[in-house]
Amino acid sequence: MNPERNPAPRPSPGPRPGLPAWRIGLAVGAVSAPTAWALAASDEIGRWTIALGIASSVPCALLGCYLVLRRMSLLGDAISHAVLPGIAVGFLLSGALIGPAIILGAMAVGMLTALLTQLLSNLGRVPEDASMGVVFTSLFAVGVLVITNAARDVDLDPGCVLYGLIELAAIDSRPVFGLEVPRSFGAMAFALALTIGFVTLLWKELSLVSFDPALATAVGISATVVHYALMAMVAGVTVAAFEAVGSILVVAMLIVPAATAHLLTDRLPRMLLVASAVAVLSAAVGYRLAVLWNTSVAGMMAVVSGGLFASAVVGSPRHGLLGRAWHRLALSLRIAREDVLARLFRAEEESPSRPVASGSARGWASSAAGRLVGAIALRQLRARDFIRADEVDSVALTGPGRDEARELVRSHRLWESYLSTHFDLPPDHLHDPAERIEHFIGPALRAELSAELDRPDADPHGRAIPPEGTGNG
Repeated sequence: MNPERNPAPRPSPGPRPGLPAWRIGLAVGAVSAPTAWALAASDEIGRWTIALGIASSVPCALLGCYLVLRRMSLLGDAISHAVLPGIAVGFLLSGALIGPAIILGAMAVGMLTALLTQLLSNLGRVPEDASMGVVFTSLFAVGVLVITNAARDVDLDPGCVLYGLIELAAIDSRPVFGLEVPRSFGAMAFALALTIGFVTLLWKELSLVSFDPALATAVGISATVVHYALMAMVAGVTVAAFEAVGSILVVAMLIVPAATAHLLTDRLPRMLLVASAVAVLSAAVGYRLAVLWNTSVAGMMAVVSGGLFASAVVGSPRHGLLGRAWHRLALSLRIAREDVLARLFRAEEESPSRPVASGSARGWASSAAGRLVGAIALRQLRARDFIRADEVDSVALTGPGRDEARELVRSHRLWESYLSTHFDLPPDHLHDPAERIEHFIGPALRAELSAELDRPDADPHGRAIPPEGTGNG
Protein backbone atom coordinates (compact mmCIF):
# COMPACT_ATOMS: atom_id res chain seq x y z
CA MET A 1 0.00 0.00 0.00
CA ASN A 2 1.60 3.23 -1.17
CA PRO A 3 0.99 5.94 1.46
CA GLU A 4 1.64 8.68 -1.10
CA ARG A 5 -1.26 7.71 -3.38
CA ASN A 6 -4.15 8.02 -0.97
CA PRO A 7 -6.43 10.97 -1.88
CA ALA A 8 -7.45 13.46 0.76
CA PRO A 9 -10.63 12.28 2.51
CA ARG A 10 -13.59 14.29 3.63
CA PRO A 11 -12.85 15.15 7.29
CA SER A 12 -10.47 17.98 8.11
CA PRO A 13 -8.42 18.43 11.29
CA GLY A 14 -8.68 22.23 11.28
CA PRO A 15 -10.39 24.28 13.99
CA ARG A 16 -14.12 24.82 14.05
CA PRO A 17 -16.62 26.27 16.51
CA GLY A 18 -17.64 23.84 19.24
CA LEU A 19 -20.87 21.91 19.41
CA PRO A 20 -23.85 23.29 21.35
CA ALA A 21 -24.03 22.04 24.91
CA TRP A 22 -27.36 20.26 24.33
CA ARG A 23 -25.88 18.22 21.48
CA ILE A 24 -22.91 17.22 23.62
CA GLY A 25 -25.25 16.21 26.45
CA LEU A 26 -27.44 14.22 24.10
CA ALA A 27 -24.42 12.38 22.69
CA VAL A 28 -23.06 11.57 26.16
CA GLY A 29 -26.47 10.31 27.27
CA ALA A 30 -26.86 8.17 24.14
CA VAL A 31 -23.63 6.37 25.02
CA SER A 32 -23.71 6.33 28.83
CA ALA A 33 -27.32 5.24 29.32
CA PRO A 34 -27.15 1.92 27.38
CA THR A 35 -23.69 1.22 28.80
CA ALA A 36 -24.88 1.82 32.36
CA TRP A 37 -27.91 -0.43 31.71
CA ALA A 38 -25.69 -3.21 30.40
CA LEU A 39 -23.32 -2.97 33.36
CA ALA A 40 -26.13 -2.82 35.92
CA ALA A 41 -27.91 -5.82 34.40
CA SER A 42 -24.78 -7.99 34.43
CA ASP A 43 -23.02 -9.98 37.14
CA GLU A 44 -19.33 -9.54 37.95
CA ILE A 45 -18.17 -11.81 35.14
CA GLY A 46 -20.46 -10.00 32.73
CA ARG A 47 -19.10 -6.62 33.77
CA TRP A 48 -15.54 -7.84 33.25
CA THR A 49 -16.55 -9.21 29.86
CA ILE A 50 -17.97 -5.81 28.87
CA ALA A 51 -14.83 -4.07 30.18
CA LEU A 52 -12.68 -6.48 28.18
CA GLY A 53 -14.76 -5.87 25.07
CA ILE A 54 -14.41 -2.09 25.51
CA ALA A 55 -10.65 -2.35 26.11
CA SER A 56 -10.35 -4.44 22.94
CA SER A 57 -12.67 -2.39 20.75
CA VAL A 58 -11.66 1.19 21.52
CA PRO A 59 -7.98 0.92 20.42
CA CYS A 60 -9.12 -0.85 17.25
CA ALA A 61 -11.64 1.94 16.60
CA LEU A 62 -9.06 4.70 17.13
CA LEU A 63 -6.56 3.15 14.74
CA GLY A 64 -9.35 2.23 12.35
CA CYS A 65 -10.19 5.92 11.90
CA TYR A 66 -6.84 6.47 10.22
CA LEU A 67 -7.27 3.36 8.08
CA VAL A 68 -10.68 4.57 6.91
CA LEU A 69 -9.43 8.11 6.27
CA ARG A 70 -6.57 6.79 4.16
CA ARG A 71 -8.88 4.37 2.35
CA MET A 72 -6.94 1.39 3.67
CA SER A 73 -9.78 -0.47 5.36
CA LEU A 74 -9.01 -3.76 3.64
CA LEU A 75 -5.40 -3.51 4.79
CA GLY A 76 -6.61 -3.68 8.41
CA ASP A 77 -8.50 -6.86 7.55
CA ALA A 78 -5.41 -8.22 5.80
CA ILE A 79 -3.12 -7.50 8.74
CA SER A 80 -5.53 -8.99 11.25
CA HIS A 81 -5.38 -12.29 9.34
CA ALA A 82 -1.78 -12.17 8.15
CA VAL A 83 -0.27 -11.82 11.65
CA LEU A 84 -1.07 -15.48 12.34
CA PRO A 85 2.40 -16.71 11.18
CA GLY A 86 3.99 -14.04 13.37
CA ILE A 87 2.09 -15.42 16.36
CA ALA A 88 3.18 -18.96 15.50
CA VAL A 89 6.85 -18.04 14.97
CA GLY A 90 6.86 -15.97 18.16
CA PHE A 91 5.55 -18.99 20.06
CA LEU A 92 8.16 -21.31 18.53
CA LEU A 93 10.95 -18.92 19.52
CA SER A 94 9.73 -18.18 23.06
CA GLY A 95 7.68 -21.24 23.96
CA ALA A 96 5.05 -18.95 25.54
CA LEU A 97 1.54 -18.22 24.33
CA ILE A 98 1.65 -14.67 25.73
CA GLY A 99 4.62 -12.35 25.77
CA PRO A 100 6.78 -9.84 23.90
CA ALA A 101 7.87 -12.41 21.31
CA ILE A 102 4.26 -12.92 20.17
CA ILE A 103 3.62 -9.16 19.94
CA LEU A 104 6.88 -8.45 18.10
CA GLY A 105 6.32 -11.34 15.69
CA ALA A 106 2.84 -10.10 14.86
CA MET A 107 4.03 -6.51 14.41
CA ALA A 108 6.83 -7.66 12.10
CA VAL A 109 4.45 -9.69 9.95
CA GLY A 110 1.95 -6.81 9.93
CA MET A 111 4.56 -4.47 8.49
CA LEU A 112 5.65 -7.22 6.12
CA THR A 113 2.07 -7.47 4.87
CA ALA A 114 1.97 -3.76 4.04
CA LEU A 115 5.43 -3.93 2.42
CA LEU A 116 4.67 -7.00 0.30
CA THR A 117 1.35 -5.51 -0.79
CA GLN A 118 3.08 -2.35 -1.97
CA LEU A 119 5.91 -4.24 -3.70
CA LEU A 120 3.55 -6.61 -5.47
CA SER A 121 1.41 -3.70 -6.62
CA ASN A 122 4.34 -1.56 -7.80
CA LEU A 123 6.69 -4.18 -9.25
CA GLY A 124 4.19 -6.76 -10.40
CA ARG A 125 1.70 -4.23 -11.79
CA VAL A 126 -1.08 -5.92 -9.86
CA PRO A 127 -4.04 -3.85 -8.59
CA GLU A 128 -3.68 -2.96 -4.92
CA ASP A 129 -6.80 -4.82 -3.84
CA ALA A 130 -5.70 -7.95 -5.69
CA SER A 131 -2.15 -7.79 -4.29
CA MET A 132 -3.56 -7.32 -0.79
CA GLY A 133 -5.80 -10.37 -1.19
CA VAL A 134 -2.90 -12.50 -2.43
CA VAL A 135 -0.56 -11.43 0.38
CA PHE A 136 -2.87 -11.79 3.37
CA THR A 137 -4.44 -15.10 2.28
CA SER A 138 -0.98 -16.55 1.61
CA LEU A 139 0.42 -15.42 4.95
CA PHE A 140 -2.69 -16.59 6.79
CA ALA A 141 -2.35 -20.02 5.15
CA VAL A 142 1.32 -20.14 6.15
CA GLY A 143 0.32 -19.38 9.73
CA VAL A 144 -2.25 -22.17 9.76
CA LEU A 145 0.35 -24.64 8.43
CA VAL A 146 2.91 -23.58 11.03
CA ILE A 147 0.38 -23.97 13.85
CA THR A 148 -0.96 -27.33 12.71
CA ASN A 149 2.46 -28.86 12.01
CA ALA A 150 5.21 -27.26 14.09
CA ALA A 151 2.99 -26.68 17.14
CA ARG A 152 0.62 -29.61 16.85
CA ASP A 153 1.01 -30.58 20.54
CA VAL A 154 0.30 -27.10 21.85
CA ASP A 155 -3.07 -25.55 22.60
CA LEU A 156 -2.80 -22.89 19.87
CA ASP A 157 -6.17 -23.30 18.18
CA PRO A 158 -6.78 -21.50 14.84
CA GLY A 159 -10.51 -21.53 15.60
CA CYS A 160 -9.88 -19.65 18.83
CA VAL A 161 -7.92 -17.08 16.85
CA LEU A 162 -10.88 -16.62 14.52
CA TYR A 163 -13.82 -16.59 16.95
CA GLY A 164 -12.28 -15.76 20.31
CA LEU A 165 -13.68 -16.72 23.70
CA ILE A 166 -14.43 -13.36 25.25
CA GLU A 167 -17.29 -14.87 27.27
CA LEU A 168 -14.78 -17.16 29.03
CA ALA A 169 -11.90 -14.70 29.30
CA ALA A 170 -13.26 -13.21 32.53
CA ILE A 171 -13.13 -16.61 34.21
CA ASP A 172 -9.36 -16.90 33.72
CA SER A 173 -8.40 -14.29 36.31
CA ARG A 174 -5.70 -13.49 38.80
CA PRO A 175 -5.71 -11.31 41.92
CA VAL A 176 -4.50 -7.72 41.53
CA PHE A 177 -4.56 -5.71 44.76
CA GLY A 178 -7.22 -8.05 46.10
CA LEU A 179 -9.40 -7.82 42.99
CA GLU A 180 -9.84 -10.71 40.54
CA VAL A 181 -8.86 -9.32 37.14
CA PRO A 182 -9.00 -11.31 33.87
CA ARG A 183 -5.53 -12.10 32.55
CA SER A 184 -6.40 -10.76 29.12
CA PHE A 185 -7.55 -7.43 30.53
CA GLY A 186 -4.04 -6.33 31.46
CA ALA A 187 -2.77 -6.81 27.91
CA MET A 188 -5.77 -4.99 26.41
CA ALA A 189 -5.58 -2.15 28.92
CA PHE A 190 -1.91 -1.73 28.00
CA ALA A 191 -2.83 -1.81 24.28
CA LEU A 192 -5.49 0.85 24.90
CA ALA A 193 -3.06 3.10 26.79
CA LEU A 194 -0.39 2.58 24.14
CA THR A 195 -2.83 3.43 21.35
CA ILE A 196 -3.99 6.63 23.08
CA GLY A 197 -0.37 7.60 23.64
CA PHE A 198 0.52 6.83 20.02
CA VAL A 199 -2.34 8.97 18.67
CA THR A 200 -1.57 11.78 21.13
CA LEU A 201 2.18 11.91 20.53
CA LEU A 202 1.90 11.61 16.74
CA TRP A 203 -1.30 13.63 16.35
CA LYS A 204 0.20 16.18 13.97
CA GLU A 205 2.08 13.60 11.91
CA LEU A 206 -0.85 11.18 11.65
CA SER A 207 -3.27 13.97 10.73
CA LEU A 208 -1.04 15.49 8.09
CA VAL A 209 -0.08 12.17 6.52
CA SER A 210 -3.72 11.04 6.49
CA PHE A 211 -4.97 14.16 4.72
CA ASP A 212 -2.02 15.23 2.56
CA PRO A 213 0.99 12.86 2.37
CA ALA A 214 2.74 15.08 -0.19
CA LEU A 215 2.55 18.11 2.11
CA ALA A 216 3.78 15.99 5.03
CA THR A 217 6.83 14.96 3.00
CA ALA A 218 7.42 18.57 1.91
CA VAL A 219 7.55 19.79 5.54
CA GLY A 220 9.94 17.03 6.57
CA ILE A 221 7.57 14.35 7.89
CA SER A 222 8.25 10.93 6.40
CA ALA A 223 4.90 9.59 5.23
CA THR A 224 6.45 6.13 4.82
CA VAL A 225 7.72 6.00 8.42
CA VAL A 226 4.37 7.15 9.80
CA HIS A 227 2.61 4.64 7.54
CA TYR A 228 4.60 1.68 8.82
CA ALA A 229 4.37 2.89 12.42
CA LEU A 230 0.59 2.84 12.04
CA MET A 231 0.74 -0.65 10.51
CA ALA A 232 2.87 -1.84 13.43
CA MET A 233 0.33 -0.47 15.91
CA VAL A 234 -2.53 -2.15 14.04
CA ALA A 235 -0.67 -5.45 14.13
CA GLY A 236 0.18 -5.09 17.82
CA VAL A 237 -3.38 -4.26 18.87
CA THR A 238 -4.69 -7.04 16.67
CA VAL A 239 -2.58 -9.76 18.24
CA ALA A 240 -3.22 -8.39 21.74
CA ALA A 241 -6.95 -8.85 21.15
CA PHE A 242 -6.76 -12.23 19.40
CA GLU A 243 -6.77 -14.43 22.50
CA ALA A 244 -9.74 -12.70 24.07
CA VAL A 245 -12.00 -11.60 21.23
CA GLY A 246 -10.72 -13.31 18.08
CA SER A 247 -10.17 -12.10 14.55
CA ILE A 248 -13.83 -11.49 13.69
CA LEU A 249 -14.40 -8.84 16.34
CA VAL A 250 -10.99 -7.27 15.71
CA VAL A 251 -11.75 -6.84 12.00
CA ALA A 252 -15.21 -5.45 12.77
CA MET A 253 -13.91 -2.96 15.34
CA LEU A 254 -11.04 -1.82 13.14
CA ILE A 255 -13.40 -0.66 10.41
CA VAL A 256 -17.07 -0.42 11.40
CA PRO A 257 -16.89 2.19 14.23
CA ALA A 258 -14.58 4.37 12.13
CA ALA A 259 -16.83 4.07 9.07
CA THR A 260 -19.84 4.95 11.24
CA ALA A 261 -18.07 8.00 12.64
CA HIS A 262 -17.05 9.03 9.12
CA LEU A 263 -20.72 9.30 8.22
CA LEU A 264 -21.62 11.31 11.32
CA THR A 265 -18.90 13.95 11.44
CA ASP A 266 -16.46 15.82 9.20
CA ARG A 267 -13.94 16.65 11.95
CA LEU A 268 -11.11 14.32 12.92
CA PRO A 269 -11.24 14.82 16.73
CA ARG A 270 -14.99 14.20 16.74
CA MET A 271 -14.51 11.21 14.46
CA LEU A 272 -12.17 9.60 16.99
CA LEU A 273 -14.65 10.28 19.82
CA VAL A 274 -17.64 8.97 17.87
CA ALA A 275 -15.75 5.84 16.80
CA SER A 276 -14.80 5.19 20.43
CA ALA A 277 -18.42 5.71 21.51
CA VAL A 278 -19.62 3.21 18.88
CA ALA A 279 -17.03 0.72 20.15
CA VAL A 280 -18.21 1.16 23.76
CA LEU A 281 -21.89 0.79 22.80
CA SER A 282 -21.15 -2.27 20.68
CA ALA A 283 -19.32 -3.99 23.51
CA ALA A 284 -21.90 -3.20 26.22
CA VAL A 285 -25.12 -3.71 24.27
CA GLY A 286 -23.65 -6.62 22.30
CA TYR A 287 -22.88 -8.55 25.49
CA ARG A 288 -26.36 -8.05 26.94
CA LEU A 289 -28.04 -9.13 23.70
CA ALA A 290 -25.76 -12.17 23.45
CA VAL A 291 -26.77 -13.18 26.98
CA LEU A 292 -30.46 -12.65 26.23
CA TRP A 293 -30.33 -14.66 23.00
CA ASN A 294 -27.70 -17.19 24.15
CA THR A 295 -25.35 -16.63 21.24
CA SER A 296 -21.71 -15.71 20.53
CA VAL A 297 -20.65 -12.62 22.49
CA ALA A 298 -17.97 -11.52 20.04
CA GLY A 299 -20.32 -12.11 17.12
CA MET A 300 -23.13 -10.12 18.73
CA MET A 301 -20.78 -7.23 19.50
CA ALA A 302 -19.84 -7.14 15.81
CA VAL A 303 -23.52 -7.33 14.82
CA VAL A 304 -24.43 -4.39 17.09
CA SER A 305 -21.58 -2.41 15.58
CA GLY A 306 -22.92 -3.22 12.13
CA GLY A 307 -26.41 -2.16 13.22
CA LEU A 308 -25.08 1.21 14.38
CA PHE A 309 -23.35 1.61 11.04
CA ALA A 310 -26.58 0.80 9.19
CA SER A 311 -28.40 3.39 11.31
CA ALA A 312 -25.78 5.99 10.37
CA VAL A 313 -26.10 5.07 6.69
CA VAL A 314 -29.83 5.77 6.88
CA GLY A 315 -30.05 8.56 9.44
CA SER A 316 -26.82 10.58 9.23
CA PRO A 317 -27.94 14.24 9.01
CA ARG A 318 -25.57 15.13 6.20
CA HIS A 319 -24.40 11.93 4.50
CA GLY A 320 -27.20 9.47 5.31
CA LEU A 321 -29.91 8.37 2.93
CA LEU A 322 -32.62 10.33 4.73
CA GLY A 323 -30.42 13.40 5.11
CA ARG A 324 -29.48 13.46 1.45
CA ALA A 325 -33.09 12.89 0.42
CA TRP A 326 -34.17 15.79 2.65
CA HIS A 327 -31.49 18.08 1.21
CA ARG A 328 -32.51 17.15 -2.34
CA LEU A 329 -36.15 17.85 -1.49
CA ALA A 330 -35.27 21.20 0.10
CA LEU A 331 -33.21 22.15 -2.94
CA SER A 332 -36.03 21.15 -5.30
CA LEU A 333 -38.51 23.22 -3.31
CA ARG A 334 -36.21 26.24 -3.29
CA ILE A 335 -35.64 26.05 -7.04
CA ALA A 336 -39.39 25.66 -7.68
CA ARG A 337 -40.16 28.68 -5.47
CA GLU A 338 -37.52 30.80 -7.12
CA ASP A 339 -38.63 29.82 -10.63
CA VAL A 340 -42.16 31.00 -9.85
CA LEU A 341 -40.90 34.30 -8.42
CA ALA A 342 -38.58 34.97 -11.36
CA ARG A 343 -41.27 34.22 -13.94
CA LEU A 344 -43.82 36.38 -12.16
CA PHE A 345 -41.27 39.21 -12.18
CA ARG A 346 -40.71 38.81 -15.92
CA ALA A 347 -44.46 38.70 -16.50
CA GLU A 348 -44.80 42.01 -14.62
CA GLU A 349 -42.04 43.50 -16.78
CA GLU A 350 -43.81 42.51 -19.99
CA SER A 351 -47.39 43.37 -18.97
CA PRO A 352 -47.65 45.18 -15.62
CA SER A 353 -51.44 45.31 -15.72
CA ARG A 354 -52.06 41.78 -16.94
CA PRO A 355 -52.76 39.23 -14.13
CA VAL A 356 -51.03 35.86 -14.17
CA ALA A 357 -53.28 32.82 -13.95
CA SER A 358 -52.63 30.58 -10.97
CA GLY A 359 -52.55 27.61 -13.36
CA SER A 360 -49.53 29.12 -15.08
CA ALA A 361 -47.77 29.52 -11.73
CA ARG A 362 -48.51 25.89 -10.88
CA GLY A 363 -47.09 24.88 -14.25
CA TRP A 364 -43.89 26.85 -13.65
CA ALA A 365 -43.41 25.24 -10.25
CA SER A 366 -44.22 21.75 -11.52
CA SER A 367 -41.83 22.06 -14.46
CA ALA A 368 -39.02 22.73 -11.99
CA ALA A 369 -39.61 19.90 -9.53
CA GLY A 370 -42.68 17.81 -10.28
CA ARG A 371 -46.35 18.29 -9.54
CA LEU A 372 -46.34 17.49 -5.81
CA VAL A 373 -43.21 19.49 -5.06
CA GLY A 374 -44.58 22.35 -7.17
CA ALA A 375 -47.78 22.44 -5.16
CA ILE A 376 -45.79 22.52 -1.92
CA ALA A 377 -43.58 25.29 -3.30
CA LEU A 378 -46.61 27.47 -4.11
CA ARG A 379 -48.05 26.86 -0.65
CA GLN A 380 -44.74 27.94 0.89
CA LEU A 381 -44.65 31.10 -1.21
CA ARG A 382 -48.11 32.05 0.04
CA ALA A 383 -47.20 31.22 3.64
CA ARG A 384 -44.12 33.47 3.40
CA ASP A 385 -46.20 36.27 1.85
CA PHE A 386 -44.15 36.26 -1.36
CA ILE A 387 -47.22 35.91 -3.61
CA ARG A 388 -50.91 36.67 -3.16
CA ALA A 389 -54.17 35.99 -4.99
CA ASP A 390 -55.37 39.31 -6.46
CA GLU A 391 -58.37 38.04 -8.35
CA VAL A 392 -60.10 34.75 -9.01
CA ASP A 393 -57.56 32.26 -10.32
CA SER A 394 -54.71 34.80 -10.57
CA VAL A 395 -51.55 35.46 -8.55
CA ALA A 396 -49.18 38.42 -8.12
CA LEU A 397 -45.96 39.25 -6.30
CA THR A 398 -45.98 40.98 -2.94
CA GLY A 399 -43.32 43.50 -1.90
CA PRO A 400 -40.97 40.94 -0.28
CA GLY A 401 -41.59 38.52 -3.15
CA ARG A 402 -40.74 41.20 -5.71
CA ASP A 403 -37.48 42.01 -3.90
CA GLU A 404 -36.54 38.32 -3.92
CA ALA A 405 -37.51 37.94 -7.59
CA ARG A 406 -35.57 41.08 -8.57
CA GLU A 407 -32.33 39.60 -7.20
CA LEU A 408 -32.95 36.30 -9.01
CA VAL A 409 -33.53 38.02 -12.35
CA ARG A 410 -30.53 40.27 -11.69
CA SER A 411 -28.38 37.18 -11.09
CA HIS A 412 -29.70 35.57 -14.26
CA ARG A 413 -29.01 38.53 -16.52
CA LEU A 414 -25.62 39.32 -15.00
CA TRP A 415 -24.57 35.73 -15.65
CA GLU A 416 -25.81 35.91 -19.23
CA SER A 417 -23.72 39.06 -19.68
CA TYR A 418 -20.70 37.37 -18.15
CA LEU A 419 -21.00 34.37 -20.46
CA SER A 420 -21.45 36.60 -23.50
CA THR A 421 -18.45 38.75 -22.57
CA HIS A 422 -15.93 36.09 -21.61
CA PHE A 423 -17.00 33.03 -23.62
CA ASP A 424 -18.38 34.63 -26.80
CA LEU A 425 -21.48 32.41 -26.79
CA PRO A 426 -24.34 33.13 -29.20
CA PRO A 427 -27.42 34.71 -27.58
CA ASP A 428 -29.55 31.56 -27.91
CA HIS A 429 -27.00 29.62 -25.78
CA LEU A 430 -27.13 31.94 -22.78
CA HIS A 431 -30.53 31.45 -21.17
CA ASP A 432 -30.38 27.77 -20.14
CA PRO A 433 -27.07 27.88 -18.24
CA ALA A 434 -28.06 31.16 -16.61
CA GLU A 435 -31.40 29.71 -15.50
CA ARG A 436 -29.58 26.87 -13.75
CA ILE A 437 -26.89 28.98 -12.08
CA GLU A 438 -29.14 31.82 -10.94
CA HIS A 439 -30.23 29.76 -7.92
CA PHE A 440 -26.66 29.63 -6.59
CA ILE A 441 -25.51 33.23 -7.06
CA GLY A 442 -25.52 35.13 -3.79
CA PRO A 443 -25.07 38.84 -3.02
CA ALA A 444 -21.26 38.69 -2.97
CA LEU A 445 -21.02 37.01 -6.36
CA ARG A 446 -23.63 39.37 -7.83
CA ALA A 447 -21.55 42.34 -6.69
CA GLU A 448 -18.41 40.75 -8.14
CA LEU A 449 -20.11 40.06 -11.48
CA SER A 450 -21.46 43.61 -11.64
CA ALA A 451 -18.01 45.09 -10.95
CA GLU A 452 -16.36 42.73 -13.45
CA LEU A 453 -18.82 43.77 -16.17
CA ASP A 454 -18.58 47.49 -15.27
CA ARG A 455 -22.16 47.57 -13.94
CA PRO A 456 -24.11 46.89 -17.14
CA ASP A 457 -27.63 48.19 -17.62
CA ALA A 458 -28.87 45.49 -20.02
CA ASP A 459 -28.20 41.83 -20.77
CA PRO A 460 -27.12 40.52 -24.24
CA HIS A 461 -30.80 40.26 -25.27
CA GLY A 462 -31.34 43.95 -24.58
CA ARG A 463 -33.45 43.39 -21.44
CA ALA A 464 -32.84 45.72 -18.51
CA ILE A 465 -30.82 44.32 -15.61
CA PRO A 466 -32.73 45.21 -12.42
CA PRO A 467 -30.79 47.50 -10.10
CA GLU A 468 -29.50 46.13 -6.84
CA GLY A 469 -32.33 46.06 -4.33
CA THR A 470 -33.05 44.83 -0.83
CA GLY A 471 -33.53 41.16 -1.70
CA ASN A 472 -31.05 38.71 -0.23
CA GLY A 473 -31.01 36.31 -3.19
